[in-house]
Amino acid sequence: MKAKEHIIKEILPGSIAEEFELEPGDILLKINDNEIEDVFDYQFFVEDEYIEVLVRKPDGEEWLLEIDKDPDEDLGIVFENGLMGDYKSCQNKCMFCFIDQMPKGMRETLYFKDDDSRLSFLQGNYITLTNMSDRDIDRIIRYHLGPINISVHTTNPDLRCEMLKNRFAGEALKKIEKLYEAGIEMNGQVVLCKGVNDHEKLAGTIEDLEAYAPVMQSVSVVPAGLTKYREGLYPLESFEKEDAVEVIDLIETYQKLFFERHGLHFIHASDEWYIMAGRDFPEEERYDGYLQLENGVGMMRLLWNEFVEAYHAIDVKADHQKIEVSIATGVLAFDLLKKMSGMLEEKIPGLTIHCYRIVNHFFGETITVSGLITGTDLIAQLTGKQLGSRLLLPNNILRSGEDVFLDDYTLKEVSEAIGTEIVITPSDGKGFVDSVLGMYNGKERGKNGNFVYIDAYPDH
Repeated sequence: MKAKEHIIKEILPGSIAEEFELEPGDILLKINDNEIEDVFDYQFFVEDEYIEVLVRKPDGEEWLLEIDKDPDEDLGIVFENGLMGDYKSCQNKCMFCFIDQMPKGMRETLYFKDDDSRLSFLQGNYITLTNMSDRDIDRIIRYHLGPINISVHTTNPDLRCEMLKNRFAGEALKKIEKLYEAGIEMNGQVVLCKGVNDHEKLAGTIEDLEAYAPVMQSVSVVPAGLTKYREGLYPLESFEKEDAVEVIDLIETYQKLFFERHGLHFIHASDEWYIMAGRDFPEEERYDGYLQLENGVGMMRLLWNEFVEAYHAIDVKADHQKIEVSIATGVLAFDLLKKMSGMLEEKIPGLTIHCYRIVNHFFGETITVSGLITGTDLIAQLTGKQLGSRLLLPNNILRSGEDVFLDDYTLKEVSEAIGTEIVITPSDGKGFVDSVLGMYNGKERGKNGNFVYIDAYPDH
């Protein structure tokens, strides 16, 4: 069988690859005479201090590069295929799957369900383990890759089969034990479905997963996201305030026990539960280093702490000017962003910030995160509003690396529709402050037609 060939897309400036005159279009063939099946192999073999890299140039000439480097130093190569192999799609039919709740007619890529362990290692995606062979597990153990993020949902094998609609889903839980015995760091996730895996079943799952601590570093509990497109799907119900109170009380009880036993809080409720319950977010120490930020665990606490630190460092110049801007965000973060904006208005003379809560009519009002706001909803809810000279939007509202919303509206189209220039800001607290100060002091960066990208940390 022909060995896999991996086409180089980009060479990072100042890297080892640049020093050895590799270029986009070159093809990686082998490292240390080993064929490279995928990114797992690549990451493992490039860690050595001395490696021999076989590359084929576009004219067919082969170069054997002898490279001495520091341990774990990267070569600075970006490949056309980030996984260096075919993507593995999900074989489950989870009762809560968000992709199954998408409206028809959107981009084809939005309907792809991934369940690939390599994406767990590279990007922090969560996997169910149902798509992994024993060989996949053995490779993770051999290369000692981690952390591996696992969508557990329940430790009851029969219930897990029912929730994932996969008769192998319960058996797949045994792979957690194998990873634990090998010392592979893990994080867990429970998507909570009302009347399915909550109450005593959630308690049982938490208690079962504790057995894997501290190799399993954390477990998050997040409410199932329900859109308005659930026709023909399992009849899940939305959680209410009293449900959120119960979930938080249960989790915080276990946090106290686990911290005494393991020195970490281990089980965490996502920010949505605290907002739903009308409770303050936990103090920073209780997040164990924010291991589950991508799952919405601790994002609001971190955002606030970053903001407060940057806020106290603001040095307002005497030659202030008047500036009127606006921000728009999802329901989840609105109250906190409005509070932060009010504090900036009080501290910075002449600053006015209009805050707008964007209700998600596109997917349904139960979807509250800013990352799922569409151009459709922005246009519908902001047209004719007081927006000032600029509208600030967080960078997680866009498709990664593109100026396009989920519904394919471009930034330019939205900007023209609402009649205001758009500023894309970092999603962290300091970046928010710096973005406002950058406009206030006339130091915005990256202008591009109807919209502006603000550096995360401009000088001011």
